[in-house]
Amino acid sequence: MAKIAPQLPIEVDSETGIWTSDALPMLYVPRHFFVNNHMGIEEVLGAEAYAEILYKAGYKSAWHWCEKEAECHGLEGVAVFEHYMKRLSQRGWGLFKIQDIDLDKGTCSVKLEHSAFVYVYGKVGRKVDYMFTGWFAGAMDQILAARGSKIRTVAEQVYGGSEEGHEDGLFIVKPL
Repeated sequence: MAKIAPQLPIEVDSETGIWTSDALPMLYVPRHFFVNNHMGIEEVLGAEAYAEILYKAGYKSAWHWCEKEAECHGLEGVAVFEHYMKRLSQRGWGLFKIQDIDLDKGTCSVKLEHSAFVYVYGKVGRKVDYMFTGWFAGAMDQILAARGSKIRTVAEQVYGGSEEGHEDGLFIVKPL
């Protein structure tokens, strides 16, 4: 396995220490730190309740990210979604691969390989990538709204790499 330098632009403000990629401030934390916090919250709230909270927060964050990145890079339509999947992959969450996308129908499917969550959780017989689910609908809805479409979507994880019989995850987005 070849190692490569990060493929996304990173700037650090010398006065504040704030990291920025493209147009947005970022945090750089070890995977174990993030996932251990995630697991701790899940343990208290339960996976289902935590997934609901993360869906809403992730939806809002993805909308904001796509709006800012589209503006920063002059992107629109499918190019925004492709850029989002590329940046998520470059930031270490896993490798997000668009299987299909149709903005006119408000649908897409995304395969997730090498999930950061699956690396820590392992095979636990349930989906552990639920933090990502709202991201797909939030991104899709921002892109649709920017095109003037009234379609709004919902995302769901079909299966995950943490479940027996699967090495990767699959997410789908469909109209409400």
